Amino acid sequence: MRSPTRMFSPLFGHSPHGTRDPEREVDQKSEQDPEREVPREPETGSEQEPEQERHSEPEQKPEQGPEQDPDPERESDRQSERQPDPQPERERAGRRGGRGRLGRVPLTTKVVAGLLVGATLLVIADRCAAMYAEKRAEQTLRDKLGLAAAPDVHIHGFPFLTQLLGKRLDGVDVTVPDAPAGRVTLAEVRAEATDIRLDGDLPLPVDGARAARVDGDVLLAFDDLDRELGTPAQVRFRALDRQSVRADGELPVAGRVVRIHAVAHIRRDGDRGVTTSVSGMRLDVPGIATYRPGRPARLRLHPQAAEKISHDKSKARALLAVPSVARQLGVAPEDTGPAMRDDERLSRITGRPGFKEKLMRANLVDLVADRPEALERVGVDPVLARALVRLRAQDLSERVAFSFQLPKQVKGLRLRNITVERDGIRADLTGSGLAVGTARRAED
Repeated sequence: MRSPTRMFSPLFGHSPHGTRDPEREVDQKSEQDPEREVPREPETGSEQEPEQERHSEPEQKPEQGPEQDPDPERESDRQSERQPDPQPERERAGRRGGRGRLGRVPLTTKVVAGLLVGATLLVIADRCAAMYAEKRAEQTLRDKLGLAAAPDVHIHGFPFLTQLLGKRLDGVDVTVPDAPAGRVTLAEVRAEATDIRLDGDLPLPVDGARAARVDGDVLLAFDDLDRELGTPAQVRFRALDRQSVRADGELPVAGRVVRIHAVAHIRRDGDRGVTTSVSGMRLDVPGIATYRPGRPARLRLHPQAAEKISHDKSKARALLAVPSVARQLGVAPEDTGPAMRDDERLSRITGRPGFKEKLMRANLVDLVADRPEALERVGVDPVLARALVRLRAQDLSERVAFSFQLPKQVKGLRLRNITVERDGIRADLTGSGLAVGTARRAED
């Protein structure tokens, strides 16, 4: 009969006294490694046979997997070859997702977006048509008016195409630079035409137009006057007051440079022109004398020259020897003779109060023809004096006078409110019923 110890050992692996239970060890090893085959103790036979078999049989090693490649790069290549490429699948999923998102956009949003795109295209087309019409108008005005540069035309109102189809424009701005106007050039002509009726088989071409009203202004710039009228006198123009222009420059006379000064008074010439009248013309020989052409002509000494004569006995006697000049100086004939011989008598005359001012007011123009040697003795070049006297007042005035008229090609315009400003002469431009093209020919 088996002992109690032997009875407990196969079932529990260890007896209460610490005896090993081989069967329980096998079960634990099987749980840790299912693939590993562990020999079990047979149910029959003596207790010693399992122990002997375990000791006699060689210990089985666990099966090893395929031999690992020592190169990790080759191993990763093989793994990538075995795994399928997910990129095509993601692209197909993205396309399906995009179609899905577009399909989820509300119909109202799609309609609004389409309307916005259509409206944008219509606006672009309208602006392109307006720009084309502006360019055509600019070229036509340039050809009709003979302008050196094309004007700037801007059509008001939006949309343009509906105005064109209706044969009526809200307004047009026209700016003409450097418009020829006789001897001068208008720096700028600006006009705004409103309520314009178009003629022709629209939409194109436009044969003519009629503006209900035109307002604007014209500018005759001083810079243009300096350039066009300043040579050869080298005259510069500037504002004197609201109705006058001052002209100052230099004029070569008899090999000398003479300064020219004049005042041009602005006035309107009819309804379409501006003209000037010149006054205050004078020619200055610096430090010597001033010549004023006209009737009567006057040649008078400058203050510097009069001061020298009042202190120079020979120069004073040269003037007193001319009876006409002595009378202007207030010297009686009975005093002139003694003064010519006695320095004290002469000093009494030249030292009188106001003698210098009388010298400056005396007109020496008669000495130019009668006593040129007397002029030379007082410091006035007789050659220069004769050249000055020969200058006609009309010729000198034409050097600084100017006028202009609105172009004949444009009828129905009038000038108003002509004023002198800092940069030039400006006049308002007004008109009504201005016609161009076929509308104008119908009037003619």
